[in-house]
Amino acid sequence: MITLIKPWLLSIQQQICVMLEAEAPGEHFHEDSWQHHAGGGGLTRVLQNGVILEKAGVNFSHVQGKSLPAAATARNPHLADKAFEAMGVSVVIHPRNPYVPTTHANVRFIQVGDHFWFGGGFDLTPYYGFMADCVHWHTMAHAACAPYGEEIYTQFKRNCDEYFYLRHRNEPRGIGGLFFDDLHEWGFEKTFAFLRGVGDHFVKAYQPILAQRKSHTYTQRERDFQLYRRGRYVEFNLIYDRGTLFGLQSGGRTESILMSLPPIVEWKYDWQPEAGSKEAELYNVFLQPRAWV
Repeated sequence: MITLIKPWLLSIQQQICVMLEAEAPGEHFHEDSWQHHAGGGGLTRVLQNGVILEKAGVNFSHVQGKSLPAAATARNPHLADKAFEAMGVSVVIHPRNPYVPTTHANVRFIQVGDHFWFGGGFDLTPYYGFMADCVHWHTMAHAACAPYGEEIYTQFKRNCDEYFYLRHRNEPRGIGGLFFDDLHEWGFEKTFAFLRGVGDHFVKAYQPILAQRKSHTYTQRERDFQLYRRGRYVEFNLIYDRGTLFGLQSGGRTESILMSLPPIVEWKYDWQPEAGSKEAELYNVFLQPRAWV
């Protein structure tokens, strides 16, 4: 299974980087190859300080360990203290323009003895919402799931809405997308095919949004709101995100794990958007539960 999955993971990493560099001419990823202390390693690819992409990371990792981290055994206690092998590609994109949403995607595989499962998905975090973008995003998410049954999109969308939720803020991180974990019931071939579809549809979902919004004019007000809302992204990743916890608990490379964090963030005490403003619209319209397709 590993020999089939690893080449595809490296290929989707390359595909996403090529797409991003095409949308941000003159901006290029820095490659950093690293080794894991217990075996395996990874290829971190990071773009920083660009005009279009303020920070973007597209990371491949393949790690091994003698026992699963707590982030995984909480849902699989019967596999505690067992050796594991995990690999995946994680994507986080923080554009500079506040009208371009931040996005995250992940496709991963874990094997513990004879047990294996897949996980991943993609979600979108806008600062200033556009209905057309949100509908397109979820249309692509639906298309990725359609060959596997109509109920799959509904289930994985609900998973995403529930997972990417900041309980201490009582608000979602963004408009969601897809999220699945511990997926193995379909068998290897079918589940791997689904994973490949998720990767392909992430590219189809994000590229048109980036292309259309990257040249949108903005003022310091919009930039300030973007930096404020980025704080929510940091809070989620450091408090709740299983991938971040898994990486740190498994002794992964800290720089690669925390590349998901934006370069500039602001927190403001008890800040509230002005009634009727575009900032208030994010909360009142785009962060409210809804069926987008």
